[in-house]
Amino acid sequence: MTDREGARWVRGRTALAAFVVVTALAAGGVWCVQSSDRASAVDAAPKTSAVQDVKDDGPSSGGLPGVRDCGRGKPATKPHVITLTCEDAEMVATAITWKYYGAREALGVGVVQVEKSDAAAGTEAGFPATFRLRDPERVGGELAFTGLEVTYEGSTPLGDTTEMYTLA
Repeated sequence: MTDREGARWVRGRTALAAFVVVTALAAGGVWCVQSSDRASAVDAAPKTSAVQDVKDDGPSSGGLPGVRDCGRGKPATKPHVITLTCEDAEMVATAITWKYYGAREALGVGVVQVEKSDAAAGTEAGFPATFRLRDPERVGGELAFTGLEVTYEGSTPLGDTTEMYTLA
């Protein structure tokens, strides 16, 4: 091998290494930009403390059962927000629109918002779902639903298509 062929081989190897490094950096940059977009979407999702001020739930009325948020306070009829994980408030049902609200059950649609620490990489912050309130009982002298069934319409935060929550 001559000096000229050796130099050509080294230059080709250097060019290949540079190409691999630049490609890896570009791909990493695209991945980081996309993951920061997902993270900012989760950061923008309403958290329990943020949505507490916008609740416009009315007091329980007309003999219909209400919902006690995390088992506290007076039951609210047709709530627009229900905290699903009370110990850490990382999962919150929001933007609930009630299609039916009766004495034995209630059916509504909305979105389950998940904080960044619970949302898996590559997933969205909001998960469309159907909500079914059930099992009304007297709690603290007032009628309240004690069970909530959440059925997801697509991707799910925890991998289950249906989840059950106790509301008492």
